[in-house]
Amino acid sequence: MIAVRVTREKRLAVVGSPAYFKANSIPKHPQDLKSHACIGFRFSSGLYRWEFQKGRKAMTVSPQGPASFDDPDLVIQAVLNGVGIGTAMEDSLRDLIREGRLVQVLKDWCPSFPGYFLYYPSRRNQPAALAALIAHLRLDRK
Repeated sequence: MIAVRVTREKRLAVVGSPAYFKANSIPKHPQDLKSHACIGFRFSSGLYRWEFQKGRKAMTVSPQGPASFDDPDLVIQAVLNGVGIGTAMEDSLRDLIREGRLVQVLKDWCPSFPGYFLYYPSRRNQPAALAALIAHLRLDRK
């Protein structure tokens, strides 16, 4: 198999609105989330368990809160409206955090992962459409 990087490294961010944090404490440890309204993200296989890591310590938290969605934009809309704390990819939230519309918490507990890759079997007899897709998606294109 051949792997082609199509995104940079990614990291999940845990965020809340300033209004939410005026009424609730800022979590300092993932265990603190048990006393917060957490907005869940639902895959077809079930609710995403939030994964945290700091050094050699790793833990998961099952979000408990008033709502869960299968659309990351709806999760962030609920967070912006002060419903609770949610998660999304950090790069998609950068502007909202910079503008002060969202507050990022537990940053030192949110590990990064390598990002996404396109995998395909071989360069031999490669269809032109696949070659064009690879050329378009590849991060290190010249």
